[in-house]
Amino acid sequence: MKISLGADHAGFELKDKLKKWLTVKGFEIADEGTNSPDSVDYPDYARKVAEDVVGKRADCGILVCGSGIGMAIAANKIAGVRAANVTTEYEAQLSREHNNANILALGARILSEEDARKIVTKWLDTQFAGGRHQQRVEKIAALEKYSEPRR
Repeated sequence: MKISLGADHAGFELKDKLKKWLTVKGFEIADEGTNSPDSVDYPDYARKVAEDVVGKRADCGILVCGSGIGMAIAANKIAGVRAANVTTEYEAQLSREHNNANILALGARILSEEDARKIVTKWLDTQFAGGRHQQRVEKIAALEKYSEPRR
């Protein structure tokens, strides 16, 4: 499995730790940066990872910023992305089981490295349940086609 990783300056340290850990576990990693504490704009890295995932250059993605919120919002602007900002193992499970999330967003200022590892493990180990959830995921995808608000 190939995982695309991306982070801003607040998340680069946790991203690097996750990268090393995931590599040891046998995953192939596409590191889309950033690689320093120098201030950068998180949407740039969310876009890189999102494009890897929807372009099928990676099976899934993990984004890290201070809270995970900005990364998830930015990534979800790319058609085909279902990014989930997750803070617990249970949320990780549900994001995959019910929503077939293809990008995980984490907050480096919220999670310890240990908690992040547990969340990533749960997220990667959980399969999409399909069934009644499939039609809901399809409805999410259909929303990407609308450009004007309902009146």
